[in-house]
Amino acid sequence: MITEEQIEEIKKKTNIVEVISSYIPLTKKGRNYFGLCPFHDDHSPSMSVSPEKGIYTCFVCGAKGNAISFVMNYENLNYVESLKVLGNKCGVTLNVNTYKKKDNYDKFYEIYDFTNKFYQNNLNTTNGHEAREYLKNRGINEDIIKEFQIGLALSFDKSVTKLLIQKGYSEKDLLDIGISNKTDYGYQDLFINRIMFPVWNLEGKIVGYSGRIYNVSDTAKYINTKETVIFKKGLNLYNYHRAKNEIRLSGSVIIMEGFMDVIRAYSIDVKNVVATMGTALTVENANLIKKMSHNVILCFDGDSAGNKATYACGNELVKIGVNPKVVRLESNLDPDEYIIKFGAKKFKEKLNNCISFLDFKLNYLKEGKNLNSNEDLSNYINEVIKEVKTIDDEVLRELTLKKISNEVSISFETLMDKLWKELNNDNKELEQQYSDSLKHLEIIEERPKYIPKKHKQYKKIDTNIVDKYTKAERKILYYMLKDKELTYKYEKVFPYLPTKIYRFLASEIMYFVKKYDTINTSDFLNYLSNKQELVDLVSEILNFDYKLDYTEEEITDYFKVLREYNFKSEVDRLTEKLKDEKDLEKQIELAQKITNLKKGVESNGRD
Repeated sequence: MITEEQIEEIKKKTNIVEVISSYIPLTKKGRNYFGLCPFHDDHSPSMSVSPEKGIYTCFVCGAKGNAISFVMNYENLNYVESLKVLGNKCGVTLNVNTYKKKDNYDKFYEIYDFTNKFYQNNLNTTNGHEAREYLKNRGINEDIIKEFQIGLALSFDKSVTKLLIQKGYSEKDLLDIGISNKTDYGYQDLFINRIMFPVWNLEGKIVGYSGRIYNVSDTAKYINTKETVIFKKGLNLYNYHRAKNEIRLSGSVIIMEGFMDVIRAYSIDVKNVVATMGTALTVENANLIKKMSHNVILCFDGDSAGNKATYACGNELVKIGVNPKVVRLESNLDPDEYIIKFGAKKFKEKLNNCISFLDFKLNYLKEGKNLNSNEDLSNYINEVIKEVKTIDDEVLRELTLKKISNEVSISFETLMDKLWKELNNDNKELEQQYSDSLKHLEIIEERPKYIPKKHKQYKKIDTNIVDKYTKAERKILYYMLKDKELTYKYEKVFPYLPTKIYRFLASEIMYFVKKYDTINTSDFLNYLSNKQELVDLVSEILNFDYKLDYTEEEITDYFKVLREYNFKSEVDRLTEKLKDEKDLEKQIELAQKITNLKKGVESNGRD
């Protein structure tokens, strides 16, 4: 468990200049230090580090924070992991208690380690000559074979199943983890006469295989390990353990569909690349990619299926605040085939000339449509408007609609009018949602639903712009994260927090405290591990320069301020409703409600 005292000790002992200079070179200029910002493509030193204030600031991309947030962002770590790094640097030993269960799957990893060595040895024997020639003809040299530990499964009489059983492993284990098959003749190898490509988990342990034929043509090209207790495709990215450092150094990550695409890219020195294991991108995959880098390039197969996968994958990334770029390969080729046919230079030119995901979507939405048909054209315009209204930049909106206007010969004014109607309808829906949210709901013994922001990346808190309501909700959350008793008080008062994400965080804290009757920073962050936006928010709130203790008077004042906000919000809502109301009796009823609420605001101030 990490105590608050240990966190404060780490903050006091940490020298931000020493920490950041261990990652990037810094030069002293006056009171501050300057260096190239690692969080954008910086060509002249734009990051300032203040040893007096203990903060860093980039004047170009806006990145800022303290030593903890720097380590979090630079090394793609969470708050607790960053504290451990800094604790090691300054001599504060942390004993982190997590909820992660020990999987007890060591014997399964041992089985895969043994089979991998077995398969690698097969490839290097005389029995592996034909397979080695096949790989050589495919441009897979000895270095790549060693790097990716490529091996060979031989015929039935060279069975790895028999060896594993002789070593004491059970047939059930071999069956459960996808090494063996049960047949009428007993347990036999699943992979026969195939070149074996290991699949690793995020920690770099082998958890499966993809076996490819090389000397016959009347069977499936690939056989893959089924999902098992140690192999979950939706939680994995091929080559992650090898690529994560390359991604950090290059500042970008390339996403492909298949492991052969990754291996081929690696062979031409493109090493910041991972693959989705041939499945649709999951939420877990997307968050893992975001953690590695916000600069994402999608390079999928060049056929219609690849287009569909690019569209789906890109939309999943946009949902969590990542706007990817896209590489499209002509002639329906996948990256492996493209590199073989056109060479490394042309492929790298493709990577350097990506298109935006928006441009890709506009082209994708045209696929299969005849724009000379009024029906198809109308469908295309409607789909385009839905995409354009998600764009926050008004200039980009306008430019996109002008481009579409020229393309389909529909006036820009008509398109803009349709867009504003759509936005107006959305605003009405949001107003209704806001009205509904004013009705307080009891927290029940279920995990609260968390809805991440759409389209926008989580914005770090601007501590320089704070009204009294924002200050009150931040202080309440800060002390709720440190004292479970305040959480129980909050639940009794249950004030409506103005900021939506703060409301989600308050609900998570209440749920955690009610379930475990405690609140601890490291444990709570581990509990939130699959909700990165809330993890980031907790980290920022904990980094506010607030005193460690609070008084009852302070908390009472904060609750008063929030009640005042609740009253005023409801007054504003009812006032707007009164303006549109035509029925005289309802007008009188609304006016009375408004008067009572205003009295409530006044009495709240006198409490």
